[in-house]
Amino acid sequence: MAERSTAAVDVADNSGEQPLTAKADQSTADGVAKNPERDTDSDEGQGSGGTDRPGKKASPPELHSGHKLARRYRLEECVTRLDGFSSWRAVDEKLRRAVGVHILPADHVRARAVLAAARSSALLGDPRFVQVLDAVEENDLVYVVHEWLPDATELTALLAAGPLEPHDAYQMVSQIASAMAAAHREGLAHLRLNPNAVLRTSSGQWRIRGLAVNAALRGISSDTPQRTDTESIGALLYAALTQRWPYENDAYGLSGLPKDIGLIAPDQVRAGVHRGLSELAMRALVNDGATASRHEAPCTTPEELVKAIGEMPRIRPPEPAFTAPPEYQRTTYQQGTYGRPAPRPGVTQPLAAPPPPLQSRTGKALKWAVSALLIAALGLGSWQLADALMDQSGKSDDTNKTQTEDGGDKGPKKPTSGTPIAIKGARDFDPFGKDQSEKPEGIKNAYDNSPATYWQTDFYLSPRFGNLKSGVGIILDLGKVQQVGKVSVSFMGETSVELRAASTDAGAEPTSFDAYSKVANGSGTSVTLQPGKSLKTQYLLVWLTQLPPDNEGHWRGRVADIKVTS
Repeated sequence: MAERSTAAVDVADNSGEQPLTAKADQSTADGVAKNPERDTDSDEGQGSGGTDRPGKKASPPELHSGHKLARRYRLEECVTRLDGFSSWRAVDEKLRRAVGVHILPADHVRARAVLAAARSSALLGDPRFVQVLDAVEENDLVYVVHEWLPDATELTALLAAGPLEPHDAYQMVSQIASAMAAAHREGLAHLRLNPNAVLRTSSGQWRIRGLAVNAALRGISSDTPQRTDTESIGALLYAALTQRWPYENDAYGLSGLPKDIGLIAPDQVRAGVHRGLSELAMRALVNDGATASRHEAPCTTPEELVKAIGEMPRIRPPEPAFTAPPEYQRTTYQQGTYGRPAPRPGVTQPLAAPPPPLQSRTGKALKWAVSALLIAALGLGSWQLADALMDQSGKSDDTNKTQTEDGGDKGPKKPTSGTPIAIKGARDFDPFGKDQSEKPEGIKNAYDNSPATYWQTDFYLSPRFGNLKSGVGIILDLGKVQQVGKVSVSFMGETSVELRAASTDAGAEPTSFDAYSKVANGSGTSVTLQPGKSLKTQYLLVWLTQLPPDNEGHWRGRVADIKVTS
């Protein structure tokens, strides 16, 4: 019985290993394999992973353009035919969309591994990866259906035009590292993370294709998958900065490094490379993580790489270039000469006399009618203005009388504001984070009475902390139990926030999130958090639940000032 699993798998990697023969790419069942194999790197050139070569290779399925799988997926073009499997661009006739399909015989030595990898990748459901749509065993075939992104561009094609700008390279490495860190937390590795597997969409987002599946198709495994993927990310960053592949062999259309000189830092390969990104690439590559100047510790996992990126200063996008508008030129139509012959040089042109005023009987009647209307309008307006002034004067007298009769009060009393409460101390509070710490060095900027300084969170990939945790905040110590009337918080960017308070019998500062009860909430750039009932406490928690964008493709919270009043 056919075995089916509806899910999602990454876009077909149009590149694999070198063809077994020069004929393998050209002689296909239908003669449509027009795209030669583009992934020409060896495993040594890539610097990671080994290949589990089967002793007996299964023959690739004899398929052709127009063939349908499951009476639904119509094969259009073969883009890879290699090592017993083939990859196709196809059409899902049911949903009327383009898809990619990997196909191999059910008795292929790696068929079971490919199905397992596709289903595991589908369960991740992370939009930063190209999604698996179907993983099927049917009619002696195993095939994996995945998204096809026609508007995306491979990193290979981007680098063919030159190295990336520092901001683009920073965005690429931060998004790729964060995505791979999330995958490894779920026990998934890529093992073939190269420039052909990284895509940039038309919106500027970076996507990864082939998670687990591309390695399974080629029988690649690793005893240290996190280190392998981290080194691959370092190689991607190195290539993005220098337009060179950080190994001796040429690969992916990039020239390798000169032989016998070893791995040198990107800023020594090309002038003008961003220093921080250069050191980051060296920390991720296999060189014991050391650079010539800093001797920083190596990054051996995507999580460590994400943390290192977060500690870097922000790299701002380049300023947009504006071109000066062309000099304004009057046209002959604007000059009032449209349809007239151009004046000859040296000849004075006579000025046309203005048209005579209305001299007929109709013209005179029209002038008298307009004059009468203007006189009537002025009279009506004057009468309405005088009437309005008299009514306002009467109302003013009545108001004065009422105030005098009520006891001579001059006006309503202004509400009195609460007494400020000094904040004796504060600390960052990140109970759901990996290291339970969130930028502690800048915490004093949140209550120093200066809106020019602020405490900021780490950056995240979505407003709700990249779905990594429910929030992060600041614990305020008021020195003793006091009556709290309201807490005013100023943010940089619209932020959602909750005010939580510890009970009066808490004693020492509580360290668990459950010890703080929610008493108020709000959102905006200037938020006043006022409890609904009387509140006495020594410890308050300002808890951020949704972050604003930071104009760099991330989300980050910034607290400029906090004031507490009784």
